[in-house]
Amino acid sequence: MHIDADMAAEGDVDLDLEAEENCTGKPTEKPRKHDSGAADLERVTDYAEEKEISSSDLETAMSVIGDRRSREQKAKQEREKELAKVTIKKEDVELIMGEMEIPRGVAERSLREHMGNVVEALIALTN
Repeated sequence: MHIDADMAAEGDVDLDLEAEENCTGKPTEKPRKHDSGAADLERVTDYAEEKEISSSDLETAMSVIGDRRSREQKAKQEREKELAKVTIKKEDVELIMGEMEIPRGVAERSLREHMGNVVEALIALTN
């Protein structure tokens, strides 16, 4: 049994040596850390470049949206001016208000959009 104990002791020593070799094997992990650091740095620079690109795209998009909104507002104002020029009769407005049971503003708007034509205004309001 003494021999088995020596073998067990030698096995323990071998295990200890392997553990020590693993400790000295850590320098192989250091290049991995270095490599991952370079990869992390590359990711950061890629992110920064994407952020720069996206911010310039965002500015461009916002200017396009702003231009579109200003054009839409101008078109809407011009449309309102054109509609204000249309003459409508007070009796027509009252007729539409009474028949459709709608407020004066809606009745006037419908009449103006249909160039004062009562029949077309009523048809549009029913659809």
